[in-house]
Amino acid sequence: MKPKLVIVGAAGRMGRRIIALAQEAKKFEMAGAVEMPSHPEVGKDAGGIKIVSEFPQAADVVIEFALAQASERTVEFCVAKNAALVMGTTGLNAEQKSKVEAAAKQIPVIYGTNMSVGMNILFSLVGKAAEMLGDQYDIEIVEKHHRFKKDSPSGSALTLAEKICEATGKNIKNSLVFGRHGSMEREKGTIGIHAIRAGDITGEHDVIFSTLGETVTLSHSAHSRDNFAHGALQAAQWLVGKGPGLYTMADVLGIK
Repeated sequence: MKPKLVIVGAAGRMGRRIIALAQEAKKFEMAGAVEMPSHPEVGKDAGGIKIVSEFPQAADVVIEFALAQASERTVEFCVAKNAALVMGTTGLNAEQKSKVEAAAKQIPVIYGTNMSVGMNILFSLVGKAAEMLGDQYDIEIVEKHHRFKKDSPSGSALTLAEKICEATGKNIKNSLVFGRHGSMEREKGTIGIHAIRAGDITGEHDVIFSTLGETVTLSHSAHSRDNFAHGALQAAQWLVGKGPGLYTMADVLGIK
């Protein structure tokens, strides 16, 4: 039998692409396309399945790309139905993240700020690069997204910073500088993060390592949302049947 799949955030750009690609792949039974009760698209078609405000009676796996405030309802449903959860929602606060982590003690969960294969390779590389290049190289992260993105900086930019800090022993709370203005000299050892919101940019991330005499840049550009959607579906298929735990896309892709 095919796993029963529920999409939360079904009316959004990502939700609609996941639905379309899931139906095209034919590896899941579409069990539900869920949105917040107040969403104007509730009751409308999302490519062969109606968008509803309530969760179905049963699910094997749930994929969520929604606003952060939807996360608690999704987590509660997954725990109650013993359904695996793939969460791509970004901008979660500390309390919301703690509830995801608590749920992972009862069900299998993947919480990823970015589901693309290429971006997860970049996550793996940036820490190694920072460690090899050392403190003489200034580090700046520049991320670009479409004008509709709600959170900034992006979850992926923060993950890049986390990977760098983990590899170099930096304290992330004291290391990040968000944008710059006014008159100030760059503080050694900090990581600058800059968010650009314009047009319909799908997603671009540049990690710049620069010292006197040279610059090394590691970059990822998303050409469309399909790579995120394919990654989420790959994660959902991998997660079904796993034991409780908080997994990552690195686990899905076998990245060490």
